[in-house]
Amino acid sequence: MESIIYYLYSINIVVFVVYGMDKLLAKLRSWRVPEVGLLFLAAIGGSVGAYVAMHLFRHKTLHWKFKLSVPLLFVIQVALGVYLRS
Repeated sequence: MESIIYYLYSINIVVFVVYGMDKLLAKLRSWRVPEVGLLFLAAIGGSVGAYVAMHLFRHKTLHWKFKLSVPLLFVIQVALGVYLRS
């Protein structure tokens, strides 16, 4: 259980940083992280980091894929955690 918590902390920090870097790269008109990559990171446990970064950096907040997917992934991940814990 402890390793899962460390994983979740780690992946969410990584996702937060990647979303922030993608926003910076967008401003610089440079190479970007593909949207599928950003959503994949949220799907593998980084939904909290993705959601916080989206709103803090105002990044991808107008894209319906992100507005719907990231909160939905969070709900699914919480439900999975509750199910596995019981």
